[in-house]
Amino acid sequence: MATVYLETTIPSYLAARPNRDLIVAAHQQITHDWWRRAKDRFDLYISEAVLLEIRQGHPDAIQRRMKIVEGLPVLQVNEDVQSLVETYDQRLGFPARARADLPHIAFAVAYEIDYLLTWNCAHIANGEIIRRLQSLNFELSRVTPVIITPEELLDPPRGQDA
Repeated sequence: MATVYLETTIPSYLAARPNRDLIVAAHQQITHDWWRRAKDRFDLYISEAVLLEIRQGHPDAIQRRMKIVEGLPVLQVNEDVQSLVETYDQRLGFPARARADLPHIAFAVAYEIDYLLTWNCAHIANGEIIRRLQSLNFELSRVTPVIITPEELLDPPRGQDA
């Protein structure tokens, strides 16, 4: 089975109360649809970075997010992840406020995950970032995961059984 790294926005959208913003509400609904219909087609992973982020905020929300990720394998920080974070920080040109997103990319690359699933389209699922990441990873002889939103992995390709 293909592997999927769930970035923090995925359990956060699954646990959140419905949003009044139409775009966010649509993303939440798509995420719920993906979770219900598609997650079983993949081996799912989170990381220590995801756990750190979902443990912040209101206690009720923390509890809902933790229940969603309960039982999922947790990728551990290691020297490879740390080295990639440092390299990406130096070379990808992320703004200071977005540096917290670098570990998610590093975990997915270091553990050779097939897909990085996220709704963070500002700093992760962003075409310019992906292009720079692919170029840098090519230089480093690393494979770049397919960085994608749940909508893009909702249904199997036509003609392929679920």
